[in-house]
Amino acid sequence: MSLPTIDASKLTKTLTTAPKELLDPKTLNFGKNFTDHMLCIKFTEENGWEAPEIKPYGPLQIDPAAFVLNYSVETFEGMKAYKASDGTINLFRPTKNMERLATSSQRIMLPEFDQEQFLQCIKELVKTDERFIPDQHGYSLYIRPNFIGTEPNLNLQYSREALLYVYLSPVGPYFPRTVKLYANTEEVRAWPGGVGNFKLGGNYAPALRPAMDVVRKGYDQILWLLGDDHYVTEVGTMNFLIFWINAEGEKELVTAPLDGIILPGVTRDSLLELARAWGEFKVSERRVTMPEVVQAIADGRMLEAFGAGTACVVCSVSVVLYNGVEYQIPVDPSNPDAVFGPLTKRLRDELLDIQYGKKPSPWAVPI
Repeated sequence: MSLPTIDASKLTKTLTTAPKELLDPKTLNFGKNFTDHMLCIKFTEENGWEAPEIKPYGPLQIDPAAFVLNYSVETFEGMKAYKASDGTINLFRPTKNMERLATSSQRIMLPEFDQEQFLQCIKELVKTDERFIPDQHGYSLYIRPNFIGTEPNLNLQYSREALLYVYLSPVGPYFPRTVKLYANTEEVRAWPGGVGNFKLGGNYAPALRPAMDVVRKGYDQILWLLGDDHYVTEVGTMNFLIFWINAEGEKELVTAPLDGIILPGVTRDSLLELARAWGEFKVSERRVTMPEVVQAIADGRMLEAFGAGTACVVCSVSVVLYNGVEYQIPVDPSNPDAVFGPLTKRLRDELLDIQYGKKPSPWAVPI
């Protein structure tokens, strides 16, 4: 007989007796405020998946010898819920997040889970705490699914016990300004044959010290490079896109390919699809090196550059420091106060219109 899988019909709900006060959306800092409830689903190899449970937000009880605490057997996702003007609550391409979570969890030998049933449980959690979703455009409810190995066992094998849990955080704009980048020529985020294309917690901790170092130097994020040719990969925890006139004289939106180094971002994929649908310029996924970027800036061929991800949506880049030299990246030459370049803003506006239900699209999934 097969073991039980996740079954949303068996979900139980215990509501908090001490609901939190809602904060003024203008005071929200990313990832620092949380809603009333969380979703937990336990797994054991012996009994399979237990019934999902929505319960008051609070600390987890984990054995000190758990795999997650000793060997970083942990993966996570980042999603958002958006409130449309008619009150409809939308998720944005949530099946892409479920697919990526499944792929990442397989890489660290966490158990398989029913993606559709798990998504139904997440939708119910969002409904439970929908009062926390800000009404303002540009604000949303951040959804953080986590998948961890919980078996207490110091043998370096696979975890026979696991926990899927999800919590929610109301958020505002992540980078409401342009960002300055520090091109790191000494440390790398990911490498061929590694796990840079999986959303694992172990990919993020080693980047903390380099990231804080560049902040102390007056920059916002690291532009991660790789190899002797300084292949441009990602920016901070975001995908990186360039809009330029390439060496062949073509207008081109270009980003690094999904070559095992790059995280397959949902926002990245969406922006590329939108731009390809317009059919107005070349859209490429290929390697670009930092010397090519510098040459494009010198030739006046650089038009815009921006990061893209669930947290920020998009953020325009205004400066890159590379080999001790600061290079200015155009944002919007017609408006010195602009925080988005023309293409960046157009992509952002169209994506937000879909997310907030202003533009019909199968990408917006009502709960």
